[in-house]
Amino acid sequence: MTNSNYGSVDKRDCGYSKDDFLPEESFTNWGSYVQALSETTTRLKDRVLSRSSDQLELHGIRDRSQHQMKKSLNWFDLVWFGPAVLLSDVISGTAALFSVLCYSEFSVEIPVAGGSFAYLRVKLGDFVAFIAAGNILFEYVVSGAGVARSWTSYFATLCNHKPDDFRINVSSLAEGYNHLDPIAVVILLVICAGASLSTKGSSQFNSIMTIIHLVVMVFLLVVGLTQANLANYSNFAPYGARGVLKAAAMLFFAYVGFDGIATLGEEVKNPDRHWRNY
Repeated sequence: MTNSNYGSVDKRDCGYSKDDFLPEESFTNWGSYVQALSETTTRLKDRVLSRSSDQLELHGIRDRSQHQMKKSLNWFDLVWFGPAVLLSDVISGTAALFSVLCYSEFSVEIPVAGGSFAYLRVKLGDFVAFIAAGNILFEYVVSGAGVARSWTSYFATLCNHKPDDFRINVSSLAEGYNHLDPIAVVILLVICAGASLSTKGSSQFNSIMTIIHLVVMVFLLVVGLTQANLANYSNFAPYGARGVLKAAAMLFFAYVGFDGIATLGEEVKNPDRHWRNY
């Protein structure tokens, strides 16, 4: 347990206390909590435009956590931590490329685990960073659930079953929401456990899976080209520019995850070199 000034570590046999989870003075008692609520408007005005500093993010926050992440990643590991998408729409790919360039610059300037939250906190202030952090959490929850459920569908198809055969159908729930997916839950737990145990180990595992993914995609590409027919390109854009842009927005989902690479800043051996290579 740490004291209020984030100094020495006080180890006790009793385990954790409330101060470990609610260290702010506002939570010491009901009186201070009510007073803090009454000052919400004033505090919000003060924090909306307040900005952090590079030194605070690089040293202050890291020292306060009393834990240093092991620098075990290089440029090769960063590449494999990203999305393994071989082909995608040009529009969504270009938009993702511009975002990646921004992340690359910020990652070199502020190589901390906070990612985009830390960048916005330094450049635009706490309020903007708070809004962005909420959106990022929502993004990862939705995308993680979607990828896990799609894994079940692909696995069922691989086993010569229908996509929903391995899901539990609950008739009492509304249609479209009545297929429970325990396999997806297990997949998420296993992946989270692996990533928590070892960053380097999860990077190596991800590298192997990505290589397998690329080999399969190249195989399908080569086999598909042997059956290519230019007649398939007739009526190229039946829904016009509107349909192309809608498809580009959906295809951008394939790039979700590159922003997560920025959170590995503290674990990269040489941030200035490897981030620019990435």
